[in-house]
Amino acid sequence: MEHVPVLLQESVEILLGGSRVVAGAAVIVDATFGGGGHTRRLLECGHDKVAVVAIDRDPAAIARSDSLQQDFGERFKLLPGNFSDLEQLLDQAGIGKIDGLLLDIGLSSFQLEEGARGFSFQSDGPLDMRMDPDAGEPAAAIIREADCDTLIRIFRDFGEEPYAGAIARKIVAARVQKPFLTTHSLAQLIADMVPDYKRSRRHPATKVFQALRIVVNDELGALEKVLKAGLERLSQGGRMVVISYHSLEDRLVKRFFRESAKGCICPPGIPVCGCGRISRVKIINRSGLRPQRVEIERNPRSRSACLRAIERL
Repeated sequence: MEHVPVLLQESVEILLGGSRVVAGAAVIVDATFGGGGHTRRLLECGHDKVAVVAIDRDPAAIARSDSLQQDFGERFKLLPGNFSDLEQLLDQAGIGKIDGLLLDIGLSSFQLEEGARGFSFQSDGPLDMRMDPDAGEPAAAIIREADCDTLIRIFRDFGEEPYAGAIARKIVAARVQKPFLTTHSLAQLIADMVPDYKRSRRHPATKVFQALRIVVNDELGALEKVLKAGLERLSQGGRMVVISYHSLEDRLVKRFFRESAKGCICPPGIPVCGCGRISRVKIINRSGLRPQRVEIERNPRSRSACLRAIERL
């Protein structure tokens, strides 16, 4: 099983192109360590004064960090935890300002292919989906306990599922007879509602699984929190790179970047600015970067990725 980092070259080039990184000693935070591919490339391509601090709450990802420690020594440090706690984690490690921040919001190949984690319906396993298996409630608890209106809201708001109502009602009716405990049992119920789904590129359960994973891990709340904390921690000239994989995440990132880049908001015609607002960041790529065809062919999971980046002013 191999994890293939998405938009690897693009993200590394942007992060290593920051003025502080080019000038000398720099600290880059990979807040979504996962398979470690981005971290390794940053350490390989950065000069010997570039250090990478990685963050992850997945025990399996933490275990994979040993080889990087052996290869790069003090230039690499891993902080176990949730990236939404970025400020606390950096404070505990004695780290102040940082010169780069990477957020690759997608799941790693390891998580998707490990059936016991319950992230994917491709392999049968417990209906769990927790990034940290020791924290919070698994997806099975939501499917078992949430009322129909709550399930509809989850599937509609976090999965943008057009058949949210029909799926939720079917789940509520079926769970009376038998609880949903595995990924295949839930995916099969949804697939049975769309008998010709095999003609589509996407399994009909995709959006429901996305919605459940987002809610189980409070992904949007965590993303909003780390964006704010990350901007405060960035040094002048420091850069933030965010790779997202669905429209909910991308809209949140794009909105935050645009608000942070906005300068004076006084009405036109006022000779002197009264609001005092100044741009905090420069947007590096307004349209977002997408994987090239060659990368998508090599790694089909990258097809929905979008990279956005800013530089602290």
